[in-house]
Amino acid sequence: MSKVTEIYTNLSLFCVFRGLLSKKLFKDFMAFVEENDNSSKLKKYGEFVYEINKNGGNLAQCVRKMLFEDENIYVVSKAKGVEVPQSIRGAVASELNTLTDLVALNSKAFQLDLRTSHSLPEFETNRIDLKKEYEARLESIEKYGYGIFASNCMFSVDENGDIIPVLSADTTSLDSFIGYQAERQRVIDNTLAFLEGRPGANVLLYGDAGTGKSSTVKAIANHFFDCGLRLLEVRKNQLLLLPKIMGEISKNPLKFIIFIDDLSFNQNDDCFSMLKATLEGSASVRAKNAIIYATSNRRHIVKESFGDRDGTEVHRNDTIQETISLSERFGLTVLFSKPPKALYLEIINQLAKKHNIKMDKNELETKAEAFALSRGYRSPRCAEQFIDSLI
Repeated sequence: MSKVTEIYTNLSLFCVFRGLLSKKLFKDFMAFVEENDNSSKLKKYGEFVYEINKNGGNLAQCVRKMLFEDENIYVVSKAKGVEVPQSIRGAVASELNTLTDLVALNSKAFQLDLRTSHSLPEFETNRIDLKKEYEARLESIEKYGYGIFASNCMFSVDENGDIIPVLSADTTSLDSFIGYQAERQRVIDNTLAFLEGRPGANVLLYGDAGTGKSSTVKAIANHFFDCGLRLLEVRKNQLLLLPKIMGEISKNPLKFIIFIDDLSFNQNDDCFSMLKATLEGSASVRAKNAIIYATSNRRHIVKESFGDRDGTEVHRNDTIQETISLSERFGLTVLFSKPPKALYLEIINQLAKKHNIKMDKNELETKAEAFALSRGYRSPRCAEQFIDSLI
């Protein structure tokens, strides 16, 4: 029996990591062995190598990523601190050894299985001890998680209410910002408290457009990824799904920021009540491993006109107070106001230096001011747009 066939036999007996066999890479490997005709086997081998290349070009790294993302009875039990039966522990050890053998294969092993002298396309791989790596990862499960949360930082909710990874997620880092250090530090300190198991507040970042409120939240998620933090963005019209979402993440060992961007409500909005219940800690929508970070251009979030104040309700003032006080239910509110001229020009000069723009400082600042006036306001976003126009 060739090494390839031996690995195929062992893979067929998987009972813990069996979910891996549904992955295209594993399907192609299994199909290669199952084919009897050599020409068909060659085709399956080509599909197998194509799948490796499509996922980065290294067999070991492909399998490692799939393994770490696999959600199975063993990793879920370990994350919950539940005792795992010996039968499962034994199966895990055996299956991890099989996966270690799989990633050690090269084109020559497939050539021997084919009993042909025909050269085969090669692929990259390296010998790694997946059993050792997997067990080490489980020891810090609260930092790495499992399933889709193992390799991704940011998530959204699709039309069916399912949590999905964000493709091409924002990679903004904390060291890329200029200005607003004091405002940003308050959010960072709150996030650290949350990650360290101390009380973390729900946060409202409000203020002028283009001042970096959303970017701050995403940069914090990126910065603390290795500490077990993930960001889950929920649109305003998805707030009614919060009980379902919280239920899905509540038993996960990771910590989550539920991110609501550009938040505002109209009067009589059903989502208003759901967010209010969440902020007040309602048991039906609360998860201990999640906090809410929201951004808004409005301090009081609820859109209100003077006509709203002339309603016919007997206790109209009580209603007004309820709507405008939603922001008070956030434990921490941080104002990001438009920058004064000095800060705006500091941002301009630092961005120009970063992008190696050669221009007289006075000329640069004069043009930057004119650009801001044409937009009607100064902001970090306006500064970036101006610099982009010069590149």
